[in-house]
Amino acid sequence: MSPSVTNEFLKQIPRLREAPHHLLVCATNWVSRLDGAFVRPGRFDYVLPVGPPDPAAREAIWSRYVDEITDEQVDAGALVAASELFTPADIEFSARKAAQLAFEREHFDGAGSRATTEDFLAAIRATKPSLTPEIVADFEEDTKRFARD
Repeated sequence: MSPSVTNEFLKQIPRLREAPHHLLVCATNWVSRLDGAFVRPGRFDYVLPVGPPDPAAREAIWSRYVDEITDEQVDAGALVAASELFTPADIEFSARKAAQLAFEREHFDGAGSRATTEDFLAAIRATKPSLTPEIVADFEEDTKRFARD
């Protein structure tokens, strides 16, 4: 952001905080890249880190898409294990790709099965995860650095 935009936003925060029935929520992927004035105590009451989905979260996200896409038995544990550095958007993309694979197989090959575990795993293998170990480590460091007790 330019300095003038940053300054204007910082001037507006107190006005927004005083307005009844309003809640100011801001989000960023890189809190460490924000102007220091944004992360000073008093600007925002809470800093809530939302990191990559853990195995339970990935299982819930996969279940949502698997239930929508197929009525075949799918090994959710295998999908969770194979998608460790995936964001929710990566999981959705892979699920849609698996549905497309099954559709193409049915349409072009005449095979009538819906998406299977192998379709989902093939889609995962063909999807580059958005996260890297370095990104996760940076997030964890930012969480320690900017946490408020």
